[in-house]
Amino acid sequence: MHRSKVHRRAALATATVALALTAAVTGAPAQGATATGPLQLISPGDPYASCDLSGDGPGVSSPSAEAEPYAAADPRDPHRAITVYQQDRWSNGGARGLSSSYTTNGRDFVQTPLPFTHCAPGGLPYQRASDGWVSFGPDGTAYSSALVFDATDANNGVAAATSYDGGRTWQHVTQLIRDTDPAFGDDKNSVTADPVHAGTAYQVWDRLDQTTSPARYNGPSYLSVTRDGGRTWGPAHPFVDTSGVPNTQTIGNVIVVDPRTDTLYDFFQWLTYTDATGNTVAETHFAFVSSTDQGRSWTAPTTIVADTAVNEVDPNAPADPDKALRAGAGLPSAAIDPATGELYLAYEGSDFSAGQFDSIELVHSTDGGHSWSGPVRVNQAPNAPAFTPSIAVDRQGTVSISYYDLRYLTPTDTTTLPGAAWLLSFPRGREDAAVERQISPVFDWLQAPNAGGHFLGDYQSLITDGPRVRPVLVTANDDPQDSTDVYTGLFDPRSLRSTPATLAPATGRPAPAGPHGTSSTSGTPGRPLR
Repeated sequence: MHRSKVHRRAALATATVALALTAAVTGAPAQGATATGPLQLISPGDPYASCDLSGDGPGVSSPSAEAEPYAAADPRDPHRAITVYQQDRWSNGGARGLSSSYTTNGRDFVQTPLPFTHCAPGGLPYQRASDGWVSFGPDGTAYSSALVFDATDANNGVAAATSYDGGRTWQHVTQLIRDTDPAFGDDKNSVTADPVHAGTAYQVWDRLDQTTSPARYNGPSYLSVTRDGGRTWGPAHPFVDTSGVPNTQTIGNVIVVDPRTDTLYDFFQWLTYTDATGNTVAETHFAFVSSTDQGRSWTAPTTIVADTAVNEVDPNAPADPDKALRAGAGLPSAAIDPATGELYLAYEGSDFSAGQFDSIELVHSTDGGHSWSGPVRVNQAPNAPAFTPSIAVDRQGTVSISYYDLRYLTPTDTTTLPGAAWLLSFPRGREDAAVERQISPVFDWLQAPNAGGHFLGDYQSLITDGPRVRPVLVTANDDPQDSTDVYTGLFDPRSLRSTPATLAPATGRPAPAGPHGTSSTSGTPGRPLR
């Protein structure tokens, strides 16, 4: 995806994390794609290992490197779940394609390619894909979304595919929009199935217009809707207008739906630049629009809170470009309490470190977004930078948030960057009672592919699974031929404890469980990596 944060952050994080490694992380490695412990490996193979990349442009493709997962569970049976993710990440944008891991029992996962690039059987004729997303409708129909593009020309767009069998097969592969002019670029797509109206789903993204003569920069939010179960999609059209403020774009559009009222809320980051190059940010905040008629009309944008995120870096080497990180700054994670309609927004922000490094911040609204609470810091190691929140709320009102942090980094460590993933939860209205649990092994973030920063993904995923929550996340390996993998597990959010999990990195690489692509942009200023 285009990552405007490369251009929009003026400050570098400079804090030194002084927490020592206080717990050993040991235990048996994950075995294949079947659960054996708190986390299980669900990306054991590489469906694109034999794909011919000779015509796919410059850059380095990391073999077997997965990134940026998103997951969904079937509301009729939460044991049926699908995770989609980037497969074989490129250094200069996107991946060879998108992969999927699906389960019918919540334990055993099958890995399969998604039909969005030429590397996949029956795929679209694109060189690369990025920004995978998936959502289940109330009838069990699964909708997927992908950013598709070439690295050797200006072809790019957003695509959709639909599964009626829980992710085993994907049909009705559709291009929602196709751009061929270098001035236009589509970015940061997502899809949300309507939980009330079976057969209806909403795809949203931002579309950048950076025309040079006359010079302009504009990035409205776009929408395409299916009302026939993903067989066809309506014309793509703008629904959040940014033209009233020069040099403005949205990014990170994600719809959540109130199942009690069928009100749609689209959350996004709003960015205004100083000029049409799109290189320097003048102002940025998080905002939303809403719809009460299934996306046919929308309110004007409402500001929620300022975006105060700073650059994601190695705190011990903040100016070293070889140690830069790339995580979720600027991308909001939204959720709704299905019982009360309370809205939540989690994001990276530096309000609690005086602008030195990011924490995980949370705001919420009990009145449909008319008013919002002030931000609170929810990550439990206040002196450690924290990244990439994902939020989910279950029917009991329990709020869960997953994220990474660097609490195990010592001030003298300049060769590795020990990170870990955490899961935090609290009852409705009790942020002060939050507890957390370490859910991943400690891993060296610097082993992840360098794609505008060492890259696990601009987002990860967290979904509810009946009374439990399922985080889906990426960790790094010490193997350059398999530098990252996707893991998942099931946790009871009401029984978390603030003690590290007993885990170990996956060491073996089993055979695939099932069958077997930045600057892919034109290099135009203001058009960052996908």
